[in-house]
Amino acid sequence: MIHHKLQVRNLTFSYPDGQEAIKNMSFDIMPGESVGIIGANGAGKSTLLMLLMGILTSKNGEIIVGEEKLNKKTLSKIREKLGMVFQDPDDQLFMTTVYDDVAFGPRNYNLQEDEVERRVMKALNLVGIPHLKDRAPFKLSGGEKRCAAIASVLAMKPDILIMDEPTSALDPKSRRNLINMLNKFEHTKLITSHDLDMVLDTCNRIIVIKNGEIIADGSSKQILRDSELLDTCGLEIPLSIQNCPICGRGNKQFVNK
Repeated sequence: MIHHKLQVRNLTFSYPDGQEAIKNMSFDIMPGESVGIIGANGAGKSTLLMLLMGILTSKNGEIIVGEEKLNKKTLSKIREKLGMVFQDPDDQLFMTTVYDDVAFGPRNYNLQEDEVERRVMKALNLVGIPHLKDRAPFKLSGGEKRCAAIASVLAMKPDILIMDEPTSALDPKSRRNLINMLNKFEHTKLITSHDLDMVLDTCNRIIVIKNGEIIADGSSKQILRDSELLDTCGLEIPLSIQNCPICGRGNKQFVNK
């Protein structure tokens, strides 16, 4: 896997109604990093992801993936390097079978069918659902749909995996399975979520956004223990770090760290 650096330089974006959603934002994502982007509703997280994917276009600032600056001419190349899993799997699954959904992207690359099949089965095996390849996506559980959506992105062989609220609507077991799966991936990962315990389990670094601006960028353990910072952003310390309401003791993993 070829790893590419992701650079955001002075990015600004306003919606047609004048709402400034992203304000002069700059950061780098280094190859192989797993970075969480957190903030309250309306902070600008989803807008940022859509800008990175070229779904929205900023008039100011730059997005650079590897050596390529994102623009209309390079968009197709950029999307070969970045793969996004949307918050709602139903936004990505639209074919009659899981196999065809996962094969959709590679087929659009005009690959030979044997190469398509190889990519599809590898992706399905990576997410643990090869047995579902002939199932209709609409008949899957929430966790199975999430895995199928991730497989549809992995089959495109992206270098950077972008995920918007990946644990949304998952039951506890499906959530844990997803966390374990993400931790096995070698991709550079950029994850937005309100599930701060999941972010803590999967990301070493966190970028905190408030009103379209970055107000903190640092290690997950430091930022997620900063109750004052999180409170000003409408967030709370993850439950796994909070003191037990019965005995008053904290998680040993984070005591005196």
